[in-house]
Amino acid sequence: MLDYTFLLEWAQFAVRWLHVITAIAWIGSSFYFIALDLGLRPEKDQPAGVHGAAWQVHGGGFYHIQKYLVAPAKMPDELTWFKWESYATWMSGFAMLVLLYWSQAQFYLIDPAVLELPVWGAILVSAGSLTIGWILYDAICKSKLGDNSTTLMVLLYVILVVMAWGYTQVFSGRAALLHLGAFTATVMSANVFFIIIPNQKIVVADLKAGRTPDPKYGKIAKQRSTHNNYLTLPVLFMMLSNHYPLAFASDYNWVIASLVFLMGVSIRHFFNSQHAHKGTPWWTWGVTAVLFGLCVWLSSLHSEPAEEEAALSPMESRFASAAGFEEVTDIVISRCSMCHAQEPAMDGITRAPKSIHLETPDEVARAAHQIYVQAGLTHAMPPANLSFMEPAERAAIRSWYRLATGAADNG
Repeated sequence: MLDYTFLLEWAQFAVRWLHVITAIAWIGSSFYFIALDLGLRPEKDQPAGVHGAAWQVHGGGFYHIQKYLVAPAKMPDELTWFKWESYATWMSGFAMLVLLYWSQAQFYLIDPAVLELPVWGAILVSAGSLTIGWILYDAICKSKLGDNSTTLMVLLYVILVVMAWGYTQVFSGRAALLHLGAFTATVMSANVFFIIIPNQKIVVADLKAGRTPDPKYGKIAKQRSTHNNYLTLPVLFMMLSNHYPLAFASDYNWVIASLVFLMGVSIRHFFNSQHAHKGTPWWTWGVTAVLFGLCVWLSSLHSEPAEEEAALSPMESRFASAAGFEEVTDIVISRCSMCHAQEPAMDGITRAPKSIHLETPDEVARAAHQIYVQAGLTHAMPPANLSFMEPAERAAIRSWYRLATGAADNG
């Protein structure tokens, strides 16, 4: 019989794999169509209603693509819809949120040093913020403020900055940036589900009924698609940030996140300008480099540490009181603390990997899940077994963790 943590790790791996695949499909199609749209040019003798066309070459053949600004006079027999890439990306991402941050809230979502929250409360804030964020954004887009694209983008940026700060006041740094990415991705996918696809379906229905489609639906869909275009790169940063503590564990993580959204704008402006044949604004890379440099600098700043460490959570206390904890603490400190320390002793390592410190019993209790997976279930740590952790020591880690969590001992 396999224990819960073992199966959960594989479930997370499978869903993460699916999430990456669908995200590649969504982002790839999104970037392609933005580039295509910006590169369209009028042609001689083009059909009525055609906005522009483009010739492209790929895979040994030539493609001639035309875009109707509203719709063709007659519906084609076959019409390909680009929507499932978005839906599958959001659904698999939400599944990851549930499998990792909700099911293991005590490890990844809640940080007692930030805010004492019950698991149900943290999950409620997590789910509620994603819903409320979309409602607020959509309401602004549909208001008179939405008529001005520049004003709308500025307001969207303000919302994102506020959310970045707000998440860091509630969740752990890792969960805060991840949720900011999930918040933004929810806005993007909801744009597709609630605005872009329904508007396109209205146009299709009008064509089938013999009515002339209203161009406003295409204009609205284009506006939301443009927002998605500028938000894509920051979302990728947020999703990757949970692997890099210099970003999520910084005292200024919310400021770093805010700067990343500006980098997303500067990078996309460069490519969008090129695709639209409006020049090559190399200065955007200078702006991006400065913004990235600010992120690096902010990650090096540290506030004074608190005099007293936060108390262990109930789950962490279970690990600390379980039989075998003293033995495991000795094992971990002797085998792992040369790297996982405030001042690592291992050559070439200046910061504890993943900002995980393993020098005290409390720190061992807080990192119980990571220790179990990395050194108990697998031989991932210590890397290349540099500190010569023995099989019996790994078995002791497994036994202690399973006893604390009530899992079956599988040897």
